[in-house]
Amino acid sequence: MTVLVFCAIFIFLGFSSQAQNLTCDPNDLNSLRTFLEHLESGIQGWSTNLSSANCCNWAGITCNSVVKLELGRRRIVGNLSDSLGNLDQLITLNLSHNFLRGSIPRSLFHLPKLEILDLSNNDISGWFPSSINLPSVRVVNISENQIMGPVPVGICINSTNISVMNMEANHLSGTLPYGLGNCSSLEDLSLATNFLYGNLPEDLFRLSNLKILALQENQFSGHLSGLIGNLSNLVHVDLSLNQFSGNIPDVFHSFVQLRYFSAQSNRFSGRIPTSLANSPTIASLSLRNNSLGGTIDLNCSAMVNLVSLNLATNLFHGNIPENLATCPRLRTINFARINFTGQVPESFKDFKSLSYLSLSNSSITNLTAALGVLQHCKNLTTLILTLNFRNETMPNNSSLQFTGLKTLVIASCRLTGFIPQWLSGCRELQLLDLSWNRLEGPIPSWFGNLSSLFYLDLSNNSLSGEIPKELTGMQSLVYGNISVEEPSPDFPLFVRRNVSGYKYRQVGSFPPTLELGNNFLTGSIWPEFSNLKELHVLDLKCNNLSGTIPSSLSGMTSLETLDLSFNNLNGTIPSSLISLNFLSSFSVSHNDLSGEIPTGGQFLTFPNSSFEGNPSLCGDHASHPCLSNERTPHLSAGKSRATIISMSVGIGVGTIILVSLVYFVILWLSRGKVVDPEKEDTDVNEKDLEELSNLVFLCQNKDSDKEIFLDDLLKATDSFDQSHIIGCGGYGLVYKAILSDGRKLAIKRLSGEHFEMEREFRAEIETLSRAQHPNLVHLQGYCKYKKDKLLIYSYMENGSLDYWLHEKVDGPSSLDWETRLQIAQGAARGLAYLHQSCEPHILHRDIKSSNILLNEKFEAHLADFGLARLILPNVTHVTTDLVGTLGYIPPEYGQSPVATYKGDIYSFGVVLLELLTGRRPMDMCRPRGSRDLISWVTQMRREKRETEVFDPFIYDKQYAKEMLAVLEFACLCLSENPRIRPCTQQLLSCLDNIGSTPSSNPS
Repeated sequence: MTVLVFCAIFIFLGFSSQAQNLTCDPNDLNSLRTFLEHLESGIQGWSTNLSSANCCNWAGITCNSVVKLELGRRRIVGNLSDSLGNLDQLITLNLSHNFLRGSIPRSLFHLPKLEILDLSNNDISGWFPSSINLPSVRVVNISENQIMGPVPVGICINSTNISVMNMEANHLSGTLPYGLGNCSSLEDLSLATNFLYGNLPEDLFRLSNLKILALQENQFSGHLSGLIGNLSNLVHVDLSLNQFSGNIPDVFHSFVQLRYFSAQSNRFSGRIPTSLANSPTIASLSLRNNSLGGTIDLNCSAMVNLVSLNLATNLFHGNIPENLATCPRLRTINFARINFTGQVPESFKDFKSLSYLSLSNSSITNLTAALGVLQHCKNLTTLILTLNFRNETMPNNSSLQFTGLKTLVIASCRLTGFIPQWLSGCRELQLLDLSWNRLEGPIPSWFGNLSSLFYLDLSNNSLSGEIPKELTGMQSLVYGNISVEEPSPDFPLFVRRNVSGYKYRQVGSFPPTLELGNNFLTGSIWPEFSNLKELHVLDLKCNNLSGTIPSSLSGMTSLETLDLSFNNLNGTIPSSLISLNFLSSFSVSHNDLSGEIPTGGQFLTFPNSSFEGNPSLCGDHASHPCLSNERTPHLSAGKSRATIISMSVGIGVGTIILVSLVYFVILWLSRGKVVDPEKEDTDVNEKDLEELSNLVFLCQNKDSDKEIFLDDLLKATDSFDQSHIIGCGGYGLVYKAILSDGRKLAIKRLSGEHFEMEREFRAEIETLSRAQHPNLVHLQGYCKYKKDKLLIYSYMENGSLDYWLHEKVDGPSSLDWETRLQIAQGAARGLAYLHQSCEPHILHRDIKSSNILLNEKFEAHLADFGLARLILPNVTHVTTDLVGTLGYIPPEYGQSPVATYKGDIYSFGVVLLELLTGRRPMDMCRPRGSRDLISWVTQMRREKRETEVFDPFIYDKQYAKEMLAVLEFACLCLSENPRIRPCTQQLLSCLDNIGSTPSSNPS
C-alpha cells in the first residue's frame, strides 16, 4: 500500500513538474507580443511584462508551442495582427464576440494545422484573400462582420475536411461561385443575410453530408433545382426572402431528417409537392407569401411531427382540408388570405392539439357552423376569422362554449344581429374584436364581468343605447391584472385598421383599449370611467353622446388616446385633463363645447383640428382668443354691479398706464438700450419693430444679470464667421462667443422664416427661460438678427456627450464608469425638474446624447428642451414627420406623432444604452445584425450575454453589478408599452441608488 501511495505521489509530482516546465516557443512569444501591440485594450490574464513572460501561463493559450488561442468574449479592442500567422502549430483560433476591426490577415489562411477559425461577431471588414490554404480546417465561422466580396470557394480546394462554413450577416455579394462542391465534408452552410444573387450552382448539390442550408435574406433567383434532393441529410433549410420562382421540386422523400423548411416570401408557383405533403419528419413548414395554387392536400397520417403550418397569402383554392385534425401534433395554422370556399370542416371537432387558427380573409361561410365546430377544440386559445362570413347573422346560440379562448377576432364581416350572450361564458377572454360589422342593440353589461378582458373593440357597428356603467369596473382595466403568457406564433396575429398598419405579433403588444366609436350610442359619459386606471385608449367618437365631459376623467392616469369627437357634448373642456401626462392623442372636435381651451401639459401639443367644429371654444387652438367674459365664470347678481364699476375703473387706469408705458418704451428703444420683454408693448409701429430686431432681450435668471447688446455678439463672433461654429443641428448653427468681459456664451442661430408668429415665439421663449435648474443649460436671452433668431445660452466647456462618446478619438476612454453614471444621474435630475417641478411642466421632445452638454467638471446639462415647439412643421430635417431624432423616437410616435412624457423616458433609455455600450443608436457601418443598438442589446440579453454589450473601455468586474442594474433599467425605459416605462421620479431614484453619487432634489 505504501508503495502504491509513493508511486501515485511520484506520478503526480512528475505531471506537475511537466506542467510547470512548459515554456513558450520564442517565435510564438514574439508573434503574441506583436498581436498584443496592435490591440487598444489589454487581455485579462496576459502578462504585461512581455520581455520575461511565459505565454503558456496566459489565459486562453495551450502550448509548448501555441496550439490553442481561445479568447472569445474577452472584450478585446483593436486590429488583428499579421503576426498570428506565425503561430504555425496553432490548431484553434477563437477571437469571436470581441471588438476587432480591420481586415483578416492573409497569413491566417495559411496555417497548416489550424482546425477551428472563429472570428464571428466582430467588426472585421475587407475581402477574403484569393489564395487560401488551410488543409486541416474543420470550422470557419466569420459571421456577423462586415466582410465584402464573393464567397471564398477557394477554401474548398485544399480544405476537404471543412464541416462548418458560416458567413451569414456580412456584406458578401455576387453569385455563388462554382467550387463549393469540393467541400465534400460540409455539414453547415450558412450564407444568410448577405447580398448574394443569381442561380444556385449545381455543384452545391454534391454536398451529400450537408445538414443545414441557410440562404435566407439574399437575392437568389431562378428555379430551385431538383438536384437538391441529393442532399439527403438535410435537417434545416431556409430559402425565405429571396426571389426563387417556378415549382418547388418534388424531392422531399429524399430528406430522411428534415425538420424545418421555409420558403416564404419568394415567387414559387405550382402545387405543394406530394413528397412534402407526405413528409414524416417535417415539424415546421412555412410557404407563406408565394403564388402556390391548387388544393391543399396534406397527408396527416404521414406528417406525424408537423407542429406549425403557415400557408398564408397564396393562390390555393377549394375547401379547408378536412384531414388536418388527424395531424397529431399540429398546433398553429395560418391560412390567412387564401381563397377557400365552403365551411370549417366538421372533422375539426376532433382537433385536440389546435391552439392557434387564423382564417382571416379566406372567403369562409356559415359562421354558426364554424363556431359550432371550433368550440370542441379545447386547446384553442386564438381564433382569427376577420373578413369572412359576409352579411351573415351573428349566431346567438347560448350553447356555444369557448372556455379556453383568449383572443377572438370576428371583424370586418358585415355581420348583422346582436352581440351574443354566449360570449359572456368566455371567462378567459383577453382580446375581443367585433369591429366593422352591422351589429345592433345595446352593449351588454356582462362585459364588465370578464375579468381578463383588456382589449374590447366594438367600433363601426350600429350599437345603440347607453354605455353600460359596468364597463367602468372592468377588472383588468382597473387593477391591471393582465397576464399574457401564451407563446405567439412566428407570424402576425392580425393587422389592425390603423394609420401605420402595425402588425401585432402577440396579444401582449396590444394596449388596454375600449373602442366604441362610430355607433349610435346615447346618454352621457360616466364619471366612473376614472376607475379605469390602466386604460390606454378610450375611443367614443361618432356617437350621439350628450352632457358634459366629466372632470373625473383625469383619474384615468394611463390614458394615451381620448377621442370624443363628433358627439353632442356641451359645457367646457375640464382643465383637470391637463394632468393626463401620457395623453398623446386627443380630440373633442365637432361637439357643442364652449369656454376656454385648457393650456399646459399635453394640451400644448395637440393640433387645432382636435378642437374644430366647436364655435364657442376660445383660446390658443381656437379661431379666436378668449374675451374676459369667456375666460372667467359668471358673477353672482349681488356682486355684478360693484364688479362692473371696479372693472371699468381698472380698465381706465390700465389704459392710461399702458399709453404711458408705450411712450417710455419707445423713448428707451430710441436710445438703443436693452428692454425687458415683460414691459415691451406689442402695438408699436414698423420703425419701432425694426429697432426691436437689433436688441437682445434678457431672460430673468441668475446668469443674465449683465446687459448684452447685439453688437457684443457680432463682435464676439466676427459677425457669425464660420471659425466660431461649434455645432450644427437640425435647428441651425451654434457659435461660441467670448464677450469683452470674458463671459463665454453659446449662440444658437435659428435660420429662416420657419417659426411660430413673433408673439407666440416670444411667449414660448419666456416659458423656457423660466426653467432654472443646475442640470439645465440656461437660456440667457434672445434677439433677432436679420431674418434669423438668436438664442443665447450658457457655454459648456466640454461640449456634448455625443462628442465624447462617438467623435473624440480618446473620448470613450476618458469617460470612466463613475463619470458616465454621474452624467446619467445629472441628466435625469434635469429631466425630472422639467417633468415635475417646472411650472408649467415642459416636455423635452428631443432627448439625445448631443443634447446633453458637459461643463468643465463633466456635470450634465440638458439642452434644447422644448425647442421643437418653436419650429413649425416640415422645416427641419430633425423630426422627419415625427417628434424627436431618428434612433431616439419611441415606437408609439409612428401611430401618433405627438410628444409624451413617456416618449422622453424612451429617448433617455437610448442615451443610457449609449453610455453603457459606447455605440450610436444607429450605426450603418456595423453588421446588419447589430446596426440597431436597441435590437442588438435586446438580442444579447435574450442570449444571456449582457456583459458583452458594455463598452470595453469601462467594463470592470468591480462595477459589473452597477452596470447590469443600469442596463436593466434602460431596457425598462425602452419598453414598447409606454405604460410599463418608469416615470422620471422612478428613473431618478433608480440612478441615484446606484453608486455613491449624491442626488439633489429635482425641484
